[in-house]
Amino acid sequence: MNNITIRLKIKERLNKLSSQDYDNLEDWQIVEAFNKGMVDWCRRNLHGNNLFQTGDEGSKRRIDDLQILLTEVPIAMVKQDLYYESQGLPANYFEWKRVSAKSKTKCCGNRRMIIYLAEEGNVDTLLRDEHKKPSFEWGETFCTLKGGDLRIYTNNDFDITDARLTYYRQPRRIQIIGVVDPYTNVASTIEVESEFKDDLNELFVDEAAKIIAGDIESINQISIQDNSVENNN
Repeated sequence: MNNITIRLKIKERLNKLSSQDYDNLEDWQIVEAFNKGMVDWCRRNLHGNNLFQTGDEGSKRRIDDLQILLTEVPIAMVKQDLYYESQGLPANYFEWKRVSAKSKTKCCGNRRMIIYLAEEGNVDTLLRDEHKKPSFEWGETFCTLKGGDLRIYTNNDFDITDARLTYYRQPRRIQIIGVVDPYTNVASTIEVESEFKDDLNELFVDEAAKIIAGDIESINQISIQDNSVENNN
């Protein structure tokens, strides 16, 4: 779906039939609302509909919708006492998925580890727990996220090699050539279209219309667009 169509659809969602009430919306406002609606939708569906089930792979539809954001990159790890630490996360990091790595000792090497994400508050307990502490023999350990860094714990029993991070990246923001990007305050020199499928772009249009309707206090339009998003999600 190109940006001309997105602009047209958002205005149509807001205008009363056969009127031009909201044709005075500026393009930068449409860009900001569409990009915000896209991020809101992604966060909501990565989380899921309840506290007990992750939403990103809760169904075939959700896998299909969100797989475009899944990214895998090698990540350099620096040895510290008890753990290996990354030097920051990728600039486009959006949400955690998993980390994989190999381990080695002085006598053995290249054992692939099972690494699960743990809470930073439980680190001391996990390091002492005989069933959950890092183990080269069992090929298992845990990691945490802290201060924008990834930590893979080893308890100084083995070394980590070939670490790779799989994560959901930030969705690509649309830009309209010649329009000031509200995120950088610089006029865009290129046209950037949405990377998602057209059926998802239809939902993002409704999200954007809902956001703009809230800004102009159009209660009826907020309700209509909110129902449209949820009924077609």
